[in-house]
Amino acid sequence: MAMIAPLVDGKFDTENASSASLKNAKEAKNSSGVDSEAFLTLLVAEMKNQDPLQPTSNTEWVSQYATFTQVSEIQSIGDSMNSVQAQGLVGKNVIMKVRDAATGETDYVDGMVERVGYEEGKAHLYLNGTPYSIDDLDTVISEEYMAATEKADDVKARLKALPGVTQITEDHVNEVVELGQVINGMSEYEKHFLEEGTIDTVSEYTDRATAIVKEQQAAKEEEAAKSAAKAVDDALKKLPAVEEISLSNEETIMTLHNTVEAMSTFQKGYVGQENLDKVENYYYRLKDLKKA
Repeated sequence: MAMIAPLVDGKFDTENASSASLKNAKEAKNSSGVDSEAFLTLLVAEMKNQDPLQPTSNTEWVSQYATFTQVSEIQSIGDSMNSVQAQGLVGKNVIMKVRDAATGETDYVDGMVERVGYEEGKAHLYLNGTPYSIDDLDTVISEEYMAATEKADDVKARLKALPGVTQITEDHVNEVVELGQVINGMSEYEKHFLEEGTIDTVSEYTDRATAIVKEQQAAKEEEAAKSAAKAVDDALKKLPAVEEISLSNEETIMTLHNTVEAMSTFQKGYVGQENLDKVENYYYRLKDLKKA
């Protein structure tokens, strides 16, 4: 996944994003309320300056202090839960959303949580060695999601490296076959991360690659048929006339006959009917000689 952060001299300024994250966390902590000592100081000051004709009852003072204590305990529980959550994120991929209070801009930084640190009781997640406040956690990414996006990026890169469908040659066949295997091996969930039309495009490439392979195979078969036909023709030229053969020609004639018998119809087409007939004539003449 790509990292989104403000550009500084053409580079993503993740350091500023981290600084803003930690600064916001400190400001949030400082503005969240007063501590117990400060509250008691304010309470004493209020008691000293109350209207002596309409004094506040002791019950009300106790109620105020009890309310403050409850709020403090709730904040403490919240911090503890954040700490537990932070520790459970180690080793997982996350996206941090950091808002710069000065500019109002929002930055997104993603990466794997390497460790958890604490500053003034506040948990910080370390991504690529840089700390971010847990308050800025935006998304926790599953392994399935990461694998799916990586495969989608891989397919996109492979397609980009190929020429147009009509321009691929036998040199690109293996690459196209591998690309097709990647697509076939993807789950339906993973395929949702591919760009629209990708599967159809890959199908066009594989169809063209298949056609190229068939053309290559046909060319090889044609070459083999031509070679076999020439071998038959050369062998026939070395034999005497049919009427003049003897048993000394048996091995050559039998080899020639067996070769032709093993040929496909396609290969026999290159031998030609005339030479096929000659082979048959030699074969039957040899049989007559052996009978005699």
